Amino acid sequence: MTLPADFLAAITAHFPSDFLTTEASELAEFGRDWTKVFTPAPSAIAFPRTTEEVSRLVKLCAQHQVPIVPSGGRTGLAGGAVAKDGELVLSLSRMRRMEPVEVLGSTVRVQAGAITEAVHKHCAEAGLTWPVDFASKGSSQVGGNIATNAGGVKVIRYGLTRNWVLGLQVVLASGEVLELNGALEKNNTGADLRQLFIGSEGTLGVITEATLKLTKLPGKLDVFLFAVPDLAGVLRLFREAKSAGPFTIMAYEFFTDICLKRVKKHRKLDAPFAESHSHYVLLEVERADAGAIDAWLGSLFERGLVSDGVLAQNPTQAVELWSLRESISESLSATGLPHKNDISLPVAALEAFCGGLDELLSTRYPGFEIALFGHIGDGNLHVNIMKPDALTKDAFLARTKELDPEMFALVRQHAGSISAEHGVGLLKKAYLGYSRTPAELSVLKAVKQALDPQGLLNPGKIFDR
Repeated sequence: MTLPADFLAAITAHFPSDFLTTEASELAEFGRDWTKVFTPAPSAIAFPRTTEEVSRLVKLCAQHQVPIVPSGGRTGLAGGAVAKDGELVLSLSRMRRMEPVEVLGSTVRVQAGAITEAVHKHCAEAGLTWPVDFASKGSSQVGGNIATNAGGVKVIRYGLTRNWVLGLQVVLASGEVLELNGALEKNNTGADLRQLFIGSEGTLGVITEATLKLTKLPGKLDVFLFAVPDLAGVLRLFREAKSAGPFTIMAYEFFTDICLKRVKKHRKLDAPFAESHSHYVLLEVERADAGAIDAWLGSLFERGLVSDGVLAQNPTQAVELWSLRESISESLSATGLPHKNDISLPVAALEAFCGGLDELLSTRYPGFEIALFGHIGDGNLHVNIMKPDALTKDAFLARTKELDPEMFALVRQHAGSISAEHGVGLLKKAYLGYSRTPAELSVLKAVKQALDPQGLLNPGKIFDR
């Protein structure tokens, strides 16, 4: 769409001179997220610095029927931050203020554009942390994390983002500003509206500030990398670590040798073991008694639960082991064309689901390269099907489009979710019915209609009106 002349005139008259841009490179950058399926085509990018500016802009958009795509670090993989139909992108990238940490209450208030890793460093000075952590922490923003209820590598220990948000400041589609819950731990005064906006992908309001709940920094950490024979071995080791491990599990990640080979090709990293193995487990724990850990490790080898293993001897080695896992997503995209799926299952259903998934993939995709990795300790699998060199992009996408409903039917059969941590956005909305009942969808649409009757906030995301 072309922005109305009187809308542009109001922007020029009432906002800073650097508030809006239509420069081509900026449109291309801020009109997309990490998905490669959609062509960005926003009409303009707005860069507010305060909630007051966001409020005035949203009111102006409502007056002139201008659709808005709220934009954070754009690290999502579901098309939730894509502007492909001439929308105005509302970037929170200039809203990065972080207030002093409130140590007694273990909270901090930050603007939505604050970078996740910057928040970690800011809070660490007080011996505290916001325990939301993932590979994209260096570019993801707090507002986007909250809007997608982001997961990440520490969910097994700390839970999802929504567990670590005490209060929100939200601008509604009308431009009205809501202050929700502040820094209260307890507030029993009716429905918790704060939770309505967490995970709503910018379709109900624009998150501009948040009061984050903090916890103490963990103690000394140990990072292990184990080799196991197969996916069943990954799950056996997980049960063993949970039931008998003399430590607190911080993260339990797995990846296949196919993933590792792509990482080595892209990042030129050294192989962790002299021999290749089918599956690998990265286990991070809060350090316990060294003798107890040595005994536990010895028992793993004695019982054949692991084929090989290594313990990071210093922080540098720990970072190197983590880089094998955290480089996977970028390496798959850099070395080929992956068709990505982010799904979750009840942990108790993982083994049965994975058996069905193996059968489905071997039957429907014989000879295709399947790269599996994920936060299996919390039931989250990332299924990546790599395009064969001999297949055109269009033919490949057609094949994967055939597979998705079959895989999502298997997810539904095991009471799982078609999206574990990247949201619905544009990519998953056609399949939402595999995880949500018609009654649930009716409620979701009613909420959207009540809060955004003109349908201007992130239009077309999650579901169509």
